[in-house]
Amino acid sequence: MKYVAYYTSPLGALRMIEEGNALTHLSLAGEETLFAEFPEGTVEQRSTPLLDTAKAQLREYFQGTRQHFDLPLHPSGTAFQQKVWDALRTIPYGETRSYKEIAIQIQNPKGCRAVGMANNRNPIMIVIPCHRVIGSNGTLVGYAGGLKVKEWLLEHEKMRWYYGT
Repeated sequence: MKYVAYYTSPLGALRMIEEGNALTHLSLAGEETLFAEFPEGTVEQRSTPLLDTAKAQLREYFQGTRQHFDLPLHPSGTAFQQKVWDALRTIPYGETRSYKEIAIQIQNPKGCRAVGMANNRNPIMIVIPCHRVIGSNGTLVGYAGGLKVKEWLLEHEKMRWYYGT
């Protein structure tokens, strides 16, 4: 059974899904219905210790007092996607990396586009910080939550990092 909970963030409602005592999804709740992605009867809306901890850590992140998340994660994806998502988790708070830098880090220097696609498929936004990946020329490119959300997250982290809070 999967469990779902919602957290109201400065970006809007975030939907969190837990399965098997691990966070499997964190996304903007958006217009789509939950059951478009998960069959009805497979997800129950309820509070769990893990989802409560995730909410508390998100609250701290948005307040600027948390830079690292300490949650069990289990994103579903290919071996390549997992490799990219692991690399994303090494990007320090308040910093960015290019798609090319991530491709080099995972020892696939010609895989920039594939890194971009894996980044786009990241099911656990913010915690797996795909928003910290930018174009080689420093521009904000591609973000499943939209470029305004990406810009907001980067500015939030930059300000908190700069002021040391």
